[in-house]
Amino acid sequence: MKKLINDVSTVVPELLDGLAAFNPGLSLLQGSTIIVRADAEAAAARGEVALISGGGSGHEPAHAGYVGPGMLSAAVAGEVFTSPSTDAVLDAIRAVAGPAGVLLIVKNYTGDRFNFGLAAEIARAEGIAAEMVIVADDVALSANGEHAGRRGLAGTVFVHKIAGAAAAEGLPLNEVAQAARDAALSLGTMGVALTPCTVPAAGTPGFTLADDEIEWGLGIHGEPGIERGVLERADVVVERLLARIIDDLSLTSGDRVALLVNNLGGTPLSELSIVAGSALRALATRGINVERAWSGTFLSALEMAGVSLTLMRVDDQRLARLDAPTTTSAWPALSGRVARTSVKEAPAAPIVESGARLSRESALKRAIEAACTRLLDAESVLTEMDQRVGDGDLGISMSRAAHSILQEIDTYPSESAPADVLRTMSATIRRVVGGTSGPLYAVMLLRAAAALDKTHEPDAKAWSAAFTAAVSGVMELGGAQAGNRTMVDALLPAAVALDATLAEGAGAIDALKAAVDAATQGAAATAHMHPRLGRSSYVGDRALGFADPGAHAAALWLGAIEAALRS
Repeated sequence: MKKLINDVSTVVPELLDGLAAFNPGLSLLQGSTIIVRADAEAAAARGEVALISGGGSGHEPAHAGYVGPGMLSAAVAGEVFTSPSTDAVLDAIRAVAGPAGVLLIVKNYTGDRFNFGLAAEIARAEGIAAEMVIVADDVALSANGEHAGRRGLAGTVFVHKIAGAAAAEGLPLNEVAQAARDAALSLGTMGVALTPCTVPAAGTPGFTLADDEIEWGLGIHGEPGIERGVLERADVVVERLLARIIDDLSLTSGDRVALLVNNLGGTPLSELSIVAGSALRALATRGINVERAWSGTFLSALEMAGVSLTLMRVDDQRLARLDAPTTTSAWPALSGRVARTSVKEAPAAPIVESGARLSRESALKRAIEAACTRLLDAESVLTEMDQRVGDGDLGISMSRAAHSILQEIDTYPSESAPADVLRTMSATIRRVVGGTSGPLYAVMLLRAAAALDKTHEPDAKAWSAAFTAAVSGVMELGGAQAGNRTMVDALLPAAVALDATLAEGAGAIDALKAAVDAATQGAAATAHMHPRLGRSSYVGDRALGFADPGAHAAALWLGAIEAALRS
């Protein structure tokens, strides 16, 4: 277990201390794990109903992240995944409740219900008006089954927002509570996990998953879900989650909803955006109108990778409360309005016009296809090599370029215009591959094409001159020299060997073989070079002993071309 903590016994007070220190609108009650609005006393004096939520820690930014004007008055934090005590909840009530009373918003877990419920009883005995709303939005569990009831999940945040806006309107306690209950009954949430999470005090994950497994319908405390399955495409996962929620809420075409795409903790934003876009498309297909939508980390389960989706039925009044102003550290500043404009098409790149197309029998086409096939076959090897010394994307980039070229090669110009063929390949690569390798290979092909423009029927020496020009282009754009541990350490020796062998009177294939041997040796030699350019330079001497993946890739496709032309 790796955690950035000081001591497992001080995780909660230290995280709350850090939160309060960075948010002037919040206060941490001395000697407690209770975060309150800095203006809670003034809000109570104005006659606002106080709102309190909370539960076990480990769900950040919930619940303290929703404390502030327009949402919660206080949040009570227990130990990680453990309900706070009755006395802690009671202290929070006493700290923020005014004449208008207090509403407790509680997720449907036994410990939370008991401790918040008992605190409400004691508060009422002390003369404080107190009500409690239970949120049970987990549609993975049947409404009536042999369990402790549906769990409260990320939909609780919507209830905080609706109730907070109602309280800010100055409504009495019974009306604020009713708005919260109505919102809770209009919610449905279901989640899926790709990894478990580890409670600091436990030191081990709550469950284990194989590399290709996911957990459906889990709660937010690291407990296993209702079913384990095989990892599916994001669209498939989203479809299944939404289908369960839509069925539970009996949503039909024309219904209006708010959508919450929630990161369970360890999901990259890129994946979260993919899920969010997929959810919007799936709902649009069903004719369900998404009036507001938010995507981010709202209620997590420590570092668990996965997502939950929440839908809430909305009407004009509920929308107005979602739109009402609030000042908290976690509620998004974005309005939640969904863009409905169509995506603009990018301007098309100029296409090299040619009546004839590259023939199936041409040596140029055989060489291109052989190089692409070799790179596709080597994707996993190049990825593994790049993971050791870089960012691990070389195999994917080379595979993407090769796949796109093979898809488009039948549209390339005739072999009678090889320069145009290379230019078209360059356009393919720069369109589909970014990063470092994309522009380097694109300029390589452009420089070679420019050199071939000088001859109508290029022979081996013309191709050698074009290759030398291509390598020069790579060196100029990338700034690399021999010995810098880059693809140049394979390409430059190959260019020198090709030109020298041809000058000695060797045939084209033998000269190409000499170039391949030089590239292979040059790539192998990079394992003993200190990296000076590219991502490997950040690794430093830890890259020693491993060949540069870019140089290795260059040697691979050169070898494939030689083999194809020799056969």
